[in-house]
Amino acid sequence: MSAAPESAHLFAAVLARIRAAVAPFVTSEVELSRVVVESPRDPSHGDMATNAAMVLAKAAGRRPRELAEAIAETLRADPAIAKVDVAGPGFINLTLRPQVWGEALRAALEAGSDYGRSDIGKGEPVNVEYVSANPTGPMHVGHCRGAVFGDALANLLAFAGYKVTREYYINDAGAQVEILARSAYLRYREALGEEIGPIPEGLYPGAYLKPVGAALAAEYGHALAAMPETERLRIARETAVGMMMDAIRDDLAALNVHFDVFFSERSLTDGEDRVAAAIEALRRRGKVYEGRLPPPKSGAAEDWEDREQTLFRSTDFGDDVDRPLKKSDGSYTYFASDIAYHKSKVDRGFRHLIDVWGADHGGYVKRMQAAVQALSGGTARLDVKIVQLVRLLRGGEPVKMSKRAGEFVTLREVVDEVGRDAVRFDMLFRKNDAVLDFDLAKAIEASRDNPVFYVQYGHARGQSVFRQARAEFPDLPETPRERVRWLRGAPLERLTDPAELDLMRRIALYPRLVEGAAATHEPHRLAFYLYDLASEFHALWTRGKDLPHLRFIIQNDPETTRARLSLVQGVVQVLASGLALLGVSAPDEM
Repeated sequence: MSAAPESAHLFAAVLARIRAAVAPFVTSEVELSRVVVESPRDPSHGDMATNAAMVLAKAAGRRPRELAEAIAETLRADPAIAKVDVAGPGFINLTLRPQVWGEALRAALEAGSDYGRSDIGKGEPVNVEYVSANPTGPMHVGHCRGAVFGDALANLLAFAGYKVTREYYINDAGAQVEILARSAYLRYREALGEEIGPIPEGLYPGAYLKPVGAALAAEYGHALAAMPETERLRIARETAVGMMMDAIRDDLAALNVHFDVFFSERSLTDGEDRVAAAIEALRRRGKVYEGRLPPPKSGAAEDWEDREQTLFRSTDFGDDVDRPLKKSDGSYTYFASDIAYHKSKVDRGFRHLIDVWGADHGGYVKRMQAAVQALSGGTARLDVKIVQLVRLLRGGEPVKMSKRAGEFVTLREVVDEVGRDAVRFDMLFRKNDAVLDFDLAKAIEASRDNPVFYVQYGHARGQSVFRQARAEFPDLPETPRERVRWLRGAPLERLTDPAELDLMRRIALYPRLVEGAAATHEPHRLAFYLYDLASEFHALWTRGKDLPHLRFIIQNDPETTRARLSLVQGVVQVLASGLALLGVSAPDEM
């Protein structure tokens, strides 16, 4: 490793140096692939830590501590490494020299908007399916969380070099859509002037279906009522699904969520029966058979019937029980349709599949992963991300139901009240599998307790520093690229305060953070990182108010000012990049 590694490859450069240090002891690529370099949990342990000695000791034929000392001795000769410590049974902690962070900042500025971009995906196709709400009503706040999560994850994966397809599965078949058709037909009768009374039990009561009834009445008049029931319900279903999907697209657009593919469930059985084809494909692989399921060990199971039936061998892949593919009336189970849908993804060339599901689908994960493994012969992998519930509050009190939807608060109502940025950031400022309390009052609060405000204010504050600096440097450009050229050659070695060094370290971690968030499918990591970066920047700005020598602009010291403006540029650049990946704006003024 040189004394000035490029920031985007800082961890990779250290890893390469470690691999060189262990070369006399271990040459196996399989063994070396287990070596990782990461930031230590305790900052007092240094800048980086590696498990090299722990995972390679057996292959090297040496005790971990002994191997760690040998590796450390080699690393101490590196001019970029200030300190190497061996801890415990063989962990190696590294502290880099301050100039490394200055050069990392310089490289980050030169990379501009591409800073943090990587090619770990190597252009491989990845399918991200998210939202996929039933088109039976408006989207609610729970759908909102899945939409934001899936969209941010897709952004991350694209930034990390994957070829991403964003997909929405339209559940336009099955019992719920038939209920929608009957509910829409009832509203059609209402639109013709008929007194329909209370909405019957089992139908959708929301007023959102009144426009569907009005549209049917305007197009068909009384003719629809005269048609056979099968025909009029088909027309009501198609009209309702079409109008509901238009509304869903509009709601998603309000969140700046868009899809490449809308896949219809009904298309799986219209014309060619692709569900039957998927079942037969699995049967040829020996994964479908006719048999009986044993009764459940405790209580009644929804999909258990004491009869001979068509079953998928999901137990071959770690599931608890084999799964039915047909109901007693000969129709397909939901699982069978989902198998056919995922087969279409595999047939389209996807080997990386990501599904974002709601909290009530947790028990469905193993069987779907088993199906994908069976369909692809083990070449495709399905990762299912469960998005937990959202509790909607206002000032700590639960929010009442929507008047329009009748049973829940709609996504659009929330976005209209607090804005897209607050919704998107707050939905990501908690791990996806944890329940989220979303307080509408907090979401518009101008305080540190409101994370989206605090991060956006960090970007706006950084831009205000440049506006103030133009009083001293009238030739300071406004555009980021021209500004970087102007800052080129700034003496970054003057950034010696611990808080300045911490900010440079934080900026240097960005590429690693993005890669990690993309690889683990965890966009919340990026939201946490941006909040920490903004916090450190705000803290340094506040210290400058009390300690004039730490201010970003020193009137009688233009070179130190240029160095600190370089640091500010690094902060605003990374904040803008990270916010863009989360789908949140980076305002220049607030």
